[in-house]
Amino acid sequence: MDILFAQIQADLRSNDALRQSGALLQALQQSAAGRDISVIAKSACEEIVASPASAVCKKLAFDLIRSTRLTADLWDIVCTGVRTDLDFPDPDVTAAAVSILAAIPSYRLGKLIVDCNKEISSCFDSHSDNLRHSITETLGCILARDDLVTLCENNVNLLDRVSNWWTRIGQNMLDRSDAVSKIAFESVGRLFQEFNSKRISRLAGDKLIDSENSLAIRSNWVSWMIDFVWKSRNALMARSLILPIESFRVTVFPLVYAAKAVASGSVEVIRKLSKSSGNSSSNTNMMNLGNAEKLVGVSDVVSHLVPFLSSLDPALIFEVGINMLYLADVPGGKPEWASQSIIAILTLWDRQEFSSARESIVRAVVTNLHLLDLHMQVSLFKRLLLMVRNLRAESDRMHALACICRTALCVDLFAKESVRRGQKPLAGTDIASLFEDVRIKDDLNSVSSKSLFREELVASLVESCFQLSLPLPEQKNSGTESRVIGALAYGTGYGALNWTEPALEVVEVCRPCVKWDCEGRSYAVDCYLKLLVRLCHIYDTRGGVKRVKDGASQDQILNETRLQNLQRELIKDLHEVNTPRICARLIWAVAEHIDLEGLDPLLADDPHDPLNIIVANIHKVLFNVDSSATTSNRLQDVQAVLLCAQRLGSRHPRAGQLLTKELEDFKTNGLADSVNKHQCRLILPRIKYCTSHPESRWAGVCESRGDYPFSHHKLTVQFYEGSAAQDRKLEGLVHKAIQELWRPDPSELTLLLTKGVDSTSIKVPPSGYTLTGSSDPCYVEAYHLTDSTDGRITLHLKVLNLTELELNRVDIRVGLSGALYFMDGSPQAVRQLRNLVSQCFAV
Repeated sequence: MDILFAQIQADLRSNDALRQSGALLQALQQSAAGRDISVIAKSACEEIVASPASAVCKKLAFDLIRSTRLTADLWDIVCTGVRTDLDFPDPDVTAAAVSILAAIPSYRLGKLIVDCNKEISSCFDSHSDNLRHSITETLGCILARDDLVTLCENNVNLLDRVSNWWTRIGQNMLDRSDAVSKIAFESVGRLFQEFNSKRISRLAGDKLIDSENSLAIRSNWVSWMIDFVWKSRNALMARSLILPIESFRVTVFPLVYAAKAVASGSVEVIRKLSKSSGNSSSNTNMMNLGNAEKLVGVSDVVSHLVPFLSSLDPALIFEVGINMLYLADVPGGKPEWASQSIIAILTLWDRQEFSSARESIVRAVVTNLHLLDLHMQVSLFKRLLLMVRNLRAESDRMHALACICRTALCVDLFAKESVRRGQKPLAGTDIASLFEDVRIKDDLNSVSSKSLFREELVASLVESCFQLSLPLPEQKNSGTESRVIGALAYGTGYGALNWTEPALEVVEVCRPCVKWDCEGRSYAVDCYLKLLVRLCHIYDTRGGVKRVKDGASQDQILNETRLQNLQRELIKDLHEVNTPRICARLIWAVAEHIDLEGLDPLLADDPHDPLNIIVANIHKVLFNVDSSATTSNRLQDVQAVLLCAQRLGSRHPRAGQLLTKELEDFKTNGLADSVNKHQCRLILPRIKYCTSHPESRWAGVCESRGDYPFSHHKLTVQFYEGSAAQDRKLEGLVHKAIQELWRPDPSELTLLLTKGVDSTSIKVPPSGYTLTGSSDPCYVEAYHLTDSTDGRITLHLKVLNLTELELNRVDIRVGLSGALYFMDGSPQAVRQLRNLVSQCFAV
């Protein structure tokens, strides 16, 4: 290996461009193999970067530098060579020098670009397409980095230059070269995308804290670029049409983002965040745009994009479709914009193209369902459920189901409200339409199933109903969520109980779930029974169906009648329940809220009488000797039915008589342990007292509260079962998806756009901890940052020089305890930092 490295170094020292390029290629191969090439990198810096060489050799040398880590003195050599090459007569050599700017450490980058401002700016005016492409690509990557924004905060001259370069990048979208135009569109799109998602710092490789000034700097760049794209949209659209078709995709997002920002008014808020007073006449003109003019501009962009929905390129269809959905939500947006996009995106699924983005296709469609008209929403329900069923990723399935269930509830509310207002009912708008497909219906009605999809669907529907019963979150800004929340508010506008109508349909349609054999899992059925109990409590089914003379409306009478009928059907289903634990819980759910006074006394001896069925199933639970009952926590089941017997027997004489016999038999049976026997001795006197003193039944009667006192959770330390772990996992996925959809945590940018610059979401930089004596003329401070999005913890060391001298070299000794891991796995980093226990290491 030493011989090979010596030969490479000898070739680098030669003046033969062919030998030098061959040596550099060999060095890159060794680097790719994981070998330490720092010695060769030093020779490359001295013999290639700092000396005249061909453009190919320069490019290869810079590639070699990117693959290793350089010491401070070698970076000095690189920066000197870059300064020289930026003014080199050969534009290809200059283009190679420009490309390395992104790899230069931030502590050297600021001074370098300030010193070379004229040379960098002149690259934009070069006649060489390659040089203009290189400067646009490189600056598009580094100008939005956190470290450069931080440098701009403290250097007004640098800020002015960077702002001017963003202007040139924007203008290069109209460049005569297709390659330059494409990379400029891409750079502008990246600026918008990363500002929108607040992930600009990823380009810098670390996570720095946004201060108010850095946010203002970025906002200024974004607001200017939005203005430029909006005003030049016709020229930009024309330029994009003459690009090669494979390059057109990168032009879509910049146009759409700018149009959406102007049409929705968010550009005005971004401009306020930027604290910019410049170009006030332009700002005034933008503010004075009428809604009609904004909508016409957005329509022009949509008309520009529509033809590409029929493209043969799946990636282009998806990109155009997604962005048209983004525009369909602007004020004045048309449902057909969304429908055209969704139809085009769904064709990718039908043609089985773009298969790598199946999850993205479903997510795009379900997230924007609310933008469609009711007819198309209804027509998509069955199809989407089958698509969702085939998704592999659980989180994607849960998100899609949450969107579909919320939209189904929204459609149901709309339809019912429309009927109240005298309009014709729209077919397929009820919750049952979700289960019209034969495969979904069969899965719902079968006892067992190989997949969890039916449990996920029922749980998502029920949890969405509970979300609908809560106060709706306020929406102060227009966006994709505002229409959904507005639609739900519209449907619930005439009474706080209107949410119970779709909820009642849910419990009616999902009734077969109580018969499921879920291999011990119970979360979905628990959700169902919890909603059933809540509805029974709200409508007071204990008191029977109310009458008109009692003040009940026709809708209330109808709903209470449906609920009473559902209770009786569930009672008949008790003998078909396949899970012992569910049997006890279903007994509780129906017995606690059944109208005992409304039972026909002539059917007292009929085995099909609801009360007789309940008592028979209580007997079944108490005297169950099946081994499966033991594994399913028989202790909780017996406790549940004993408490149910006390409350049921105290409410009605015949119930008390029947249950007294059952409890007497159970008390003397060997299946009852000492706790059960003692509990029976407490319950029996209460039932007997209520039976003999009907006027004083208060002693043993408790009013129903609508609570469901059971849970699929178990004490897994004592009663471990795999089904309990599956239940907890499913519950976590469903709750997360529902919460993110119905009540998402606003992003930092959303808070700033809605609450303004005074928002408390602007983070204060962390205070540094002094690691050395602060009385020294040069000392070290440090702080660490955590980034929850990528799970990274970054330690930042700051060397403070209080002297008037420029310190070219400072030795820092870092002591480590425990194992040392490197996130990027760079062998050069390992070589340089492995001996820290015994960045002495010089900076």
